[in-house]
Amino acid sequence: MDHRIARILVTLAVACCVQSASAQANASVFLEELTWTELRDQVRAGTTTIIVPIGGTEQNGPAMVLGKHNVRVKALAAKVAIGLGHALVAPVIAYVPEGSVNPPSAHMRFAGTITIPDAAFEATLEYAARSFRQHGFRDIVFLGDHGGYQKNLRRVADKLDREWARDTARVHAVDEYYRAVDVDYVQALKRLGYSDAEIGSHAGLADTSLAMAVDPRLVRADRLHALTAAGAQGVYGEPARSTAQAGQQGVDLVVAHTIEAIKQRIARH
Repeated sequence: MDHRIARILVTLAVACCVQSASAQANASVFLEELTWTELRDQVRAGTTTIIVPIGGTEQNGPAMVLGKHNVRVKALAAKVAIGLGHALVAPVIAYVPEGSVNPPSAHMRFAGTITIPDAAFEATLEYAARSFRQHGFRDIVFLGDHGGYQKNLRRVADKLDREWARDTARVHAVDEYYRAVDVDYVQALKRLGYSDAEIGSHAGLADTSLAMAVDPRLVRADRLHALTAAGAQGVYGEPARSTAQAGQQGVDLVVAHTIEAIKQRIARH
């Protein structure tokens, strides 16, 4: 073979590899990791579902980090987006209603919790959705990792759907995501032999195990056995026997139920 032809073939092969590697590097489901032109092209090609993950910055007891909801909802939203296909994940909304400031109520009684008024929260959701509609998204999905603001998500979704009744865009407040954690996951843990007292309602075994399954760095495992269940430390449950294996039950349930719920809503739309 002519050496010049051989060099050309090698050059073309290298170029193809570089392009392939570049495409793989840009194949992220996270909107904030794309350039605006990459996003524009994806929307034009049919990626018209955007998931808005909503977390919260609050105390989670001495053994779990303040950003638990934010890390968890981002990771689970990514799994949901991949499972759906043709879907992206917006930046996490980390500032949510968490009680009053003065006098402090709910989680605001503990250092590090951040709260905002309901009106500010709903306005943020509303204008995030308006922004995505402007850019061509047709199914805007709210996924909330926290039980306290589910009503706010529904209120914003209902408002915009009424306004956009003659439009192709819709907002879906998918509370099946939270119900999978609050109901189905709890039942799965009971079948594994864990008690209601252990499972708890906040920073207990269910909450802690789910965090471990998503990212073990969220949990200070050496502190789990020193916690009380009375709530004085912000813990409602008994997390001592928490494991990532138990938490994986929750991950699987949340992802499966959420994907199915979104598919059904889009089909109805």
